[in-house]
Amino acid sequence: MGHPPLEFSDCYLDSPDFRERLKCYEQELERTNKFIKDVIKDGNALISAMRNYSSAVQKFSQTLQSFQFDFIGDTLTDDEINIAESFKEFAELLNEVENERMMMVHNASDLLIKPLENFRKEQIGFTKERKKKFEKDGERFYSLLDRHLHLSSKKKESQLQEADLQVDKERHNFFESSLDYVYQIQEVQESKKFNIVEPVLAFLHSLFISNSLTVELTQDFLPYKQQLQLSLQNTRNHFSSTREEMEELKKRMKEAPQTCKLPGQPTIEGYLYTQEKWALGISWVKYYCQYEKETKTLTMTPMEQKPGAKQGPLDLTLKYCVRRKTESIDKRFCFDIETNERPGTITLQALSEANRRLWMEAMDGKEPIYHSPITKQQEMELNEVGFKFVRKCINIIETKGIKTEGLYRTVGSNIQVQKLLNAFFDPKCPGDVDFHNSDWDIKTITSSLKFYLRNLSEPVMTYRLHKELVSAAKSDNLDYRLGAIHSLVYKLPEKNREMLELLIRHLVNVCEHSKENLMTPSNMGVIFGPTLMRAQEDTVAAMMNIKFQNIVVEILIEHFGKIYLGPPEESAAPPVPPPRVTARRHKPITISKRLLRERTVFYTSSLDESEGFKSLGLRGPFPGSERVFLLQTFVCGVILC
Repeated sequence: MGHPPLEFSDCYLDSPDFRERLKCYEQELERTNKFIKDVIKDGNALISAMRNYSSAVQKFSQTLQSFQFDFIGDTLTDDEINIAESFKEFAELLNEVENERMMMVHNASDLLIKPLENFRKEQIGFTKERKKKFEKDGERFYSLLDRHLHLSSKKKESQLQEADLQVDKERHNFFESSLDYVYQIQEVQESKKFNIVEPVLAFLHSLFISNSLTVELTQDFLPYKQQLQLSLQNTRNHFSSTREEMEELKKRMKEAPQTCKLPGQPTIEGYLYTQEKWALGISWVKYYCQYEKETKTLTMTPMEQKPGAKQGPLDLTLKYCVRRKTESIDKRFCFDIETNERPGTITLQALSEANRRLWMEAMDGKEPIYHSPITKQQEMELNEVGFKFVRKCINIIETKGIKTEGLYRTVGSNIQVQKLLNAFFDPKCPGDVDFHNSDWDIKTITSSLKFYLRNLSEPVMTYRLHKELVSAAKSDNLDYRLGAIHSLVYKLPEKNREMLELLIRHLVNVCEHSKENLMTPSNMGVIFGPTLMRAQEDTVAAMMNIKFQNIVVEILIEHFGKIYLGPPEESAAPPVPPPRVTARRHKPITISKRLLRERTVFYTSSLDESEGFKSLGLRGPFPGSERVFLLQTFVCGVILC
């Protein structure tokens, strides 16, 4: 089981559990940083110590073998499984070629050391800077808050207002620092899958091709490299798609943090101070409180433990809640509650006036209810006009633009997209738009189609079936995966199933021209996964499942003929192989377990360039660390284009 996602909403609460989970991420970051340093150190040793080459390879192999990827979520995609197993495969391969005394190519440092060093300095180093800012802003905020809460309510109103503004400013700065830090540390955790593996993969490719005695080994390695490169590219595409959704969620959290509540969580939770009376006077004790409105249960966890005694959480059942009059107590933001378990009144102090208002609202106290305004994008419907719009878009795309390079990936102008949608969905004359007009280019039409589908009041594949579809995509039994999705398609409402068939048939036609438009089923899955499917809740955990939404769409495209030939025989239960039949499961790609053959020594300088084009069939341009592969393959004579 991997690390649980860090929800942006936890940044606002800053609970002890959030801090503990964040600490796990920080430990993993340090482990990764140390691992990268080890790889860089061992790689340099391999390049410089040619006389001790065999022992250097052995050490490097052991370093790779020892590392295991941690991941976010509960399941890996097939591509992520390939990536997770890749270091083990690399290590086995290095042990195999140890006796062949292979030599490093002169540009090994550019292939391995520099990309890892850049990732460590730019990504991990930047994350550590975010951590420092997060800790500094947190220390400043809580220090100011403690002083602020001890202000007397008898001070001048202007002084109190000024103090409130200062606390709100520091709270906002700390919240933003927390959001930025959580976003960055999760991004590094996810992106390391390809940013660490890619340089090692490029390094190995160069290592094997540079030695004329291992040409046959290189020929064996190329198919594995191609498959792993595709897995890396697919994982990168899934990552980019997920990152866009997470950036939107982060933006919404900044605008209204209290509106993004997670299902199954308490109605409200946060820090409160409790007035406790002792023989020698009164003290205020800090608690982390969680209130569940349905059961009226208030759970209070003490933050300041008494010497010699460990206090556990205290569960109380609320009877009523009322605001405390300012003139009756020398503290601000106070309210009183009564519970079934404790006699008398309990006085609580919130962190601010707005915070007290939220607690009062949750507890049905005598305090005006406040709701933050929430803006919502205008939703579209799956109706006759919508079907007409989709059919018109598909018709013009398949007639004039199906061979357009980057079809659906290249976005149109927002102004033109809105203009087309407003014209077509005009209530006065819906559908009265000439798509052959020169104003509507192909990228405007494809962007408009995606916008319409993404802004339906309910996604095409419905909220009701979302979890079942994602669960099916997570199965490692390939037969069950296909059978379950086949069955679930026929559980969709009729108009949804009709729309889905219309769209998937079109995407199949697009993919049939992938040589011209470069849009494969995998690419179309990345684009239409978040468009045709989406979770009902806005959470980081839901965003992490986008890669499985992409896989569902990819399966629909690849198996369109079988799925839409008709419903399965038993639509209520997806087909499962008979008990004595071995299930067809995904197996990680491998090179170390291949059948070895008797090698012949060749003395050729490099692979033929045209063969590189034919064997890999990849096209650029490639951003960021993928440029490493361009340099590496140029030296080896195998060019990725």
